[in-house]
Amino acid sequence: MSRRFANRFHLYAIPLMSSRLLATERRAITGLAGLYATRMLGLFMVLPVLALYAEDLAGATPLLVGLALGAYGLTQAVLQIPFGLLSDRIGRKVVIAGGLVLFIVGSLVAAQATTIGEIIVGRCLQGSGAVAGAIMALLADQTREQVRTAAMATIGLSIGVAFAIAMVVGPLIASSFGLSGVFWFTAVLAILSLVVLWRLVPAAPRRAQHRDVGLDRSQLRSTLTRSDLLRLDFSIFSLHLILMAAFVALPFRLVDVGIEAEHQGWVYLAVMGMAFVFMVPLVIVAEKYRRMKVTFLGTVAAMTLVLLLLGELGHQRWVLIGLLLAFFVAFNLLEATLPSMISKLAPAGAKGTAMGIYSTSQFLGAFLGGVLGGALAQRFGYDAVFLGTALLAAVWLMVIWGMPAPRHLSSEVVALEEQEGDALDTLMARFASVAGVEDVLVVPEERVAYLKVDRQRLDADALARVAGSRHTHRGA
Repeated sequence: MSRRFANRFHLYAIPLMSSRLLATERRAITGLAGLYATRMLGLFMVLPVLALYAEDLAGATPLLVGLALGAYGLTQAVLQIPFGLLSDRIGRKVVIAGGLVLFIVGSLVAAQATTIGEIIVGRCLQGSGAVAGAIMALLADQTREQVRTAAMATIGLSIGVAFAIAMVVGPLIASSFGLSGVFWFTAVLAILSLVVLWRLVPAAPRRAQHRDVGLDRSQLRSTLTRSDLLRLDFSIFSLHLILMAAFVALPFRLVDVGIEAEHQGWVYLAVMGMAFVFMVPLVIVAEKYRRMKVTFLGTVAAMTLVLLLLGELGHQRWVLIGLLLAFFVAFNLLEATLPSMISKLAPAGAKGTAMGIYSTSQFLGAFLGGVLGGALAQRFGYDAVFLGTALLAAVWLMVIWGMPAPRHLSSEVVALEEQEGDALDTLMARFASVAGVEDVLVVPEERVAYLKVDRQRLDADALARVAGSRHTHRGA
């Protein structure tokens, strides 16, 4: 972009009251969070039941069951970035609707399956509706910069809630209607999501690139060469590999200790509820008291030990339930803190690119976890699944052991408007001169400035003066 064009942008201050949600923003956040949650609910409900109920399918083996569990991750990983880029060209709602249709088709194929191969095809089709990036981009289109962080947090919370509900609802539906009933239910949820998309979510006022949400191809190489970010990519890869592999064996282990399939949902309900209660203080320690690295290393070490004990000692009911609780405390804690660490470490304006790579790593981990768990179960038995994943967790611990403690930086996005004014370099320098502002990227074509700030050191008054001294009008 030419310097002349860059010179035409000024910062304008946003009044505090404008951080309140507008009616259209509230509708968009509610609708898209619900849409995202129901889609993930459909994917997750299969986890606690597929291994048990697939035994009635023709051709089922532990390896193929594991492949069916993780198959959605492969198509998600391959297609999520192309779908996000396609939404930039032809429109968010069109791409999201198309992805939901693919998800519905996959659910219907799996619901009518009589062989494990048909289940695998259905799961691949479910995953091919890879619209997570398009949903986040539409949410960014629908929200102003000053409320976007809260909007994204709502999406993140909805995913966690969906996972917890899926662990309970999946076994309950399967016990009454079989495995096909779970897939019929996911198809109905996806159809309802289509209705929500077109009736509740308002039309986007614009379609733009958002570097805090979407992938920026110009930043891809530099992001992939950051060792600190790669450690976190490997972490989410390992976490979801372990999760998917564990669910090849966990349902059978619960049956072995006398908890039949129709009652397992209640076990997951109790365990997930308690895990959430135990997780919250640990998140507070990590975030508020800035003990992120210690918490991270301790949690991975704890997960390594729990997996080892599941393989060696998890054959008694209460020991198994206690280990299951410890596993989900560790899993939920890592699932909550890893995205926060990505946000802290990503350079200003590169958060969307970093999260795109991170999400791809997550889905690849889910795919390989199903395959690895199935292969270990088929070749060596279910104890080997836990011991094999314990070995992976130990490798994971070694990979992250030497990482520097992440700086506790927060992302800020400040709106710009087109006006005559200072040069781009001057604008960046004025932001950088404020105490507590650690990184700045001004992107005139998006009309925003991306900042990384240390809130404990931030001179909010100085930042407000920079904003106030430059605005030509005030508005939302």
